[in-house]
Amino acid sequence: MNASLRIWVEAARPKTLVAAFVPVMVGTALAASAGLGDYAKAGICLAFALLVQVGTNFANDYFDFVQGADTAARTGPRRAVAAGLISPGRMLAVTNAVLGVAFLVGLLLVREGGWVLLAVGVVSIVCAIAYTGGPFPLGYNGLGDLFVFVFFGLVAVGATCFVQTHRLAPDALVAGAGIGLLAANILVANNYRDAETDARAGKRTLVVRFGRRFAVWQYALSHTLALACPVLLLVTGHHWPVLFPLVLAPLAARLTRRLSRSRDPAEQVALLGATAGYLAAYGVLLSAGLLFAR
Repeated sequence: MNASLRIWVEAARPKTLVAAFVPVMVGTALAASAGLGDYAKAGICLAFALLVQVGTNFANDYFDFVQGADTAARTGPRRAVAAGLISPGRMLAVTNAVLGVAFLVGLLLVREGGWVLLAVGVVSIVCAIAYTGGPFPLGYNGLGDLFVFVFFGLVAVGATCFVQTHRLAPDALVAGAGIGLLAANILVANNYRDAETDARAGKRTLVVRFGRRFAVWQYALSHTLALACPVLLLVTGHHWPVLFPLVLAPLAARLTRRLSRSRDPAEQVALLGATAGYLAAYGVLLSAGLLFAR
């Protein structure tokens, strides 16, 4: 891999892409459990989700630099624009190009799911920019967690299932809630590490607003509620294999303890990766449970 391509891959933040892949996997497993899985449509959903995630990451890289959130004092992985590896203008142009391609890919789904998916796609793309850009950046006003929960949980799982089944079932929202909560925990771990630099830059994340103790409780509660979602699926008619994710309960407890005790930035970066890995494991187990429960 040449140096230029490696920089762009790093700017895409590959570890965060699990938040795009997992909801599509779970939504497709839900559709398949009803005998309506369509893997071609699932592939289009995945392409759209990955493009929106990458576009969001590129936009975040650009707008955090412009607004002063990414500086030399930042302790996390380097950001391409702040490090001088990619010019701000080029990053903005590529961000717009990636999100433009995402829109075109999304249009392929409108034929399958109706015009409501056009609205969903447009709002998703607008929010990808509004997360850190625009007159009211969501991530700077404590709404980043809600954005992730809604779009990488409820919307991503629900829309993926809807495209394949042509109906929005309540179980898609339950499964989407579990995925969204764990995707938001990736953001919690990230913002926990960056609390001081975010505060100096005026980035009022929930960690900055309410402190690290609140963040630990939020992280723990999200794990708990996510593990309750398979139980709710069981109660509402699915068979016992949907409970597979419950084997992760001890790991959830260990991750929460790690977050509460972490002081070293390197440990917090590792915890961010472990939180993403937990989401992946949860998604695989939930998807397997849904398919075994057919």
